[in-house]
Amino acid sequence: MQKGIIGKKLGMTQLFDENGKVVPVTVIEAGPCTVVQKKTVESDGYQAVQLGFGDVSAKKVNKPAKGHFAKADVAPKKTLREFRLEDISAVNVGDILKADVFAAGDRIDVVGVSKGKGYAGTIKRWNGHRLRESHGTGPVARHAGSMGSCSTPSRVFKGKKLPGHLGAERVTIQNLTVVKVDAENNLIAIKGAVPGPKGAVVCISDSVKA
Repeated sequence: MQKGIIGKKLGMTQLFDENGKVVPVTVIEAGPCTVVQKKTVESDGYQAVQLGFGDVSAKKVNKPAKGHFAKADVAPKKTLREFRLEDISAVNVGDILKADVFAAGDRIDVVGVSKGKGYAGTIKRWNGHRLRESHGTGPVARHAGSMGSCSTPSRVFKGKKLPGHLGAERVTIQNLTVVKVDAENNLIAIKGAVPGPKGAVVCISDSVKA
């Protein structure tokens, strides 16, 4: 990974490319992010930078976090995320990274927390199909169906696709394209959809597959 930044999802819109084609984009408010800590191989066993995003009142920060920010001599931040970069020599504690670390055409990965859907059945959660609604199926057309055979193995196999909590989990969307960067307003327009609702915190980094 060469570069990364924290941002906030603002929503979706559309832009037009040079050929006049509509491109659906997600707009991210990326940065400004402050470098709060540098981790090196000598001290931590690996090298990374810790970025802070979004100002927060000092009253809402606990004592360990206050000491952490005081050591870096930066204002308290609402969100902290770590990025393992290949080269951290050019970055120093206190530096501010903005949206212009990326440029139009860059290939990126975006990490976020997906929208929570609550408790969901097998059809919504696992894309299963309904049972037949005739010949005595009864009021269970959207149920999970057979759990497995009876005497052997006398149990339900692990991984059985059953109802449960859907969404609200960490999701990575790989190999997206940066369509436009507005450095003045710290905005990045990314082609396609990004996990999470409006206002969700996302992490943008170089694509591992680029």
